Amino acid sequence: MMKNLNVGIVGATGMVGQRFITLLEDHPWFNIVVLAASPRSAGKKYKEVMGDRWAMSHPIPKAIGEMTIEDAGDVNKIASMVDFIFCAVDMDKQAIKELEEAYAKAEVPVVSNNSAHRTTPDVPMVIPEINPEHLEVIAAQRKRLGVSKGFIAVKPNCSIQSYVPVFQALMDYEPKEAVICTYQAISGAGKTFESWPEMVDNVIPYIGGEEEKSEQEPLKIWGKVKDGIIVNATSPVISAQCIRVAALDGHMAAVSVKFDKKPTMEEMIQKLERYEGRPQLLKLPSAPKQFIKYMIEDNRPQTRLDRDFENGMGICVGRMREDHIYDYKFVALSHNTVRGAAGGAVLIAELLAADDYITKK
Repeated sequence: MMKNLNVGIVGATGMVGQRFITLLEDHPWFNIVVLAASPRSAGKKYKEVMGDRWAMSHPIPKAIGEMTIEDAGDVNKIASMVDFIFCAVDMDKQAIKELEEAYAKAEVPVVSNNSAHRTTPDVPMVIPEINPEHLEVIAAQRKRLGVSKGFIAVKPNCSIQSYVPVFQALMDYEPKEAVICTYQAISGAGKTFESWPEMVDNVIPYIGGEEEKSEQEPLKIWGKVKDGIIVNATSPVISAQCIRVAALDGHMAAVSVKFDKKPTMEEMIQKLERYEGRPQLLKLPSAPKQFIKYMIEDNRPQTRLDRDFENGMGICVGRMREDHIYDYKFVALSHNTVRGAAGGAVLIAELLAADDYITKK
C-alpha cells in the first residue's frame, strides 16, 4: 500500500484540469486538496466558476464543486498544503517556466502537462512504459535548482503518444525514417463542438507548433542520460503533418516507416501485443494491463469506438501492411486527454511515487 499523497491541480478549470479531476476522484494513492487557477477565479467555489464550462461526461464531483479555488501564483500557500502538484495552465511559455520553477524551488514536485520545460535538458519527459530511466536526471536538476525535494517532470505532447509506443515496441528492428500524419481531436485545443462550432463538418490542416513537437520530442524520449542532462537521439528521423479534425477525443496517426532490419508482419504484431513496461510490472493503478493492442479489422481502430481502450490508457494499432516506398505503413490511435494528457501525467506521478521521488527529502 502506498502512502496517501495530497495533490494540487494547478490549472484546474481548463480541459486537462477537468480530466485530472475525473481521474483522481477515486484514486487509491492521491487526494485532491487544492484546486488552483487564475486570480480572477481565486476565492470562488469551483462549481460557480465552471458553470457550463465543465466539459466532462460526468458531473463535477460534489466535494470538488464545493472547493474554493486558490490563486495559482500563491506558490508558498499551495506548497504548504500539498505533497506535489499537477500543472496544466494556459499561460505564456516563459510564465509557465517561471511558475513551475517557483513551485520546484518551494520544494514541491511538479508533474507538468505543459510544453514549456520539455526541451529543458535536465527535465525528464517521460512515457512511463518507454523511458522511466530518464527520471535519474532529477538528481542533477535538484542540484541546479538548489533543492532537496522539488523538481519538474513533464509529459510529452499528446500527438506522439500513438506512434512512439509502436516504434518502441519495434526498436529491435531499428526504425530509421518515418512519415507521419496525425488527425487530432478538438479537445486537444481545449474545445468542445459547442465552444468551437467552426470545427463541425470541418478539417483544419494546421496546429501551431504541433509538427515541430511531433518530430523532435520523440528524439528526447529515446535519448540517454549523460552528465546530468538528457542527450537526444538522432534517429529515427520523423517528418510530420498535424491536422485538426471534427472528432471530440482521440488522436490518430497514419504512419509509414522504414527499418534498418525489416521485420515480418507476424514479428511486428507479436512485438506489439507482447510489449510491456515498468508500469505493467509494478501494476501501477493507472497502468493499462495491455499497453498496445493490434486490431485485425480493415476499418479499425476508429476514434469513437477505440479511444477508450484500457480506460483511455492503451494504444490501438491497425492496418499494418507493406508499403511500396517505405517498408510498412499502419494506423495508430490514442486518447489525447487521457493517455496523451492527464492520464499520462497521473501515470508518471504513480511511477515517481513508487520510486520514492515525491516523498524523498
